[in-house]
Amino acid sequence: MSENNHVRFGAATGVGSLPGGDAREAAKTATGSFEDFPFLAELPARGPGADMIGRTAGMLVDLYARVEPSGWRFGDRPGRDTRRARAWLGEDLDALEEFTQGYEGPLKVQAVGPWTLAAALELKNGEAAVSDPGACRDLAGSLAEGLRLHLDEVHRRVPGARLVLQLDEPSLTAVLRGRVRTASGYRTHRSVDRQAVESTLRDVIGVHADGPVVVHSCAPDVPFALLRRSGADAVSFDFSLLTERDDDAIGEAVEGGTRLFVGVVPGTDGPLSDPAGSVMGVRTLWRRLGLHPGLLPDAVTVTPACGLAGASPDYARRALAHCVQAARSLADNPE
Repeated sequence: MSENNHVRFGAATGVGSLPGGDAREAAKTATGSFEDFPFLAELPARGPGADMIGRTAGMLVDLYARVEPSGWRFGDRPGRDTRRARAWLGEDLDALEEFTQGYEGPLKVQAVGPWTLAAALELKNGEAAVSDPGACRDLAGSLAEGLRLHLDEVHRRVPGARLVLQLDEPSLTAVLRGRVRTASGYRTHRSVDRQAVESTLRDVIGVHADGPVVVHSCAPDVPFALLRRSGADAVSFDFSLLTERDDDAIGEAVEGGTRLFVGVVPGTDGPLSDPAGSVMGVRTLWRRLGLHPGLLPDAVTVTPACGLAGASPDYARRALAHCVQAARSLADNPE
């Protein structure tokens, strides 16, 4: 566990992606919805390079990727796809800077973690990078350097912010369990050794030594204990995918000071319950684990279940506002 648990997280925030393609509109929504925990919005609807894999591939140092019909593949030099990814990120940072003038407080930025990147990026032979330990090492090193530069850039633009780094790892469980498909689709790559997974994550998390790191996964069976050992200060997950099998790991996480980013608001259009109803399951979990209700506001940040790229703009705004109201309900009535 790093030394960053004293950093104040906000009570609610977004996961990362928003609908549409207008960077200023997205920045206005991401900063206006969360006055005490805004985030750098991602707009995958703009196309390749704005998607989470392409965006993070554009941050890599001395490694380049381009779009092939099968997905993102390593290339020898920065091409049009890399330039486009970097241009869109620059546009998003310009918009964020505009709407965070004078802001002081936590600010979240997201990037894809090393294992989901290794599961998604293809080597020149078309197989996923996760099939090659040397490629995984190179990729993690390049990502760490790219994240360092990205965090410096955000800090330069929003100097009063305390940066929170979120690593998106939805493929982590598939990597650990040998479920990443080969190029043919008929087989899967063998599972990666848990210690290798953990030490690589620890290296990448260590890039942000002076601020907290959240690891996000909206897949089932989030490996809470492994993420805590890797140095994550918080774990972000889709609350609806939890089962009672996760109880012990969650109880240990909370008691060890790990913050939970609970995704309780649906990520796609649909009716929203009342705010208190959205966090009722969190209160129930707390009682089941025998945790003190007074811990709730200090241990939980409320988020949507996953990114909101697939939602309508109107629903996305309402979902983010709903997260704030649900967090307030949790703080006002922890019992």
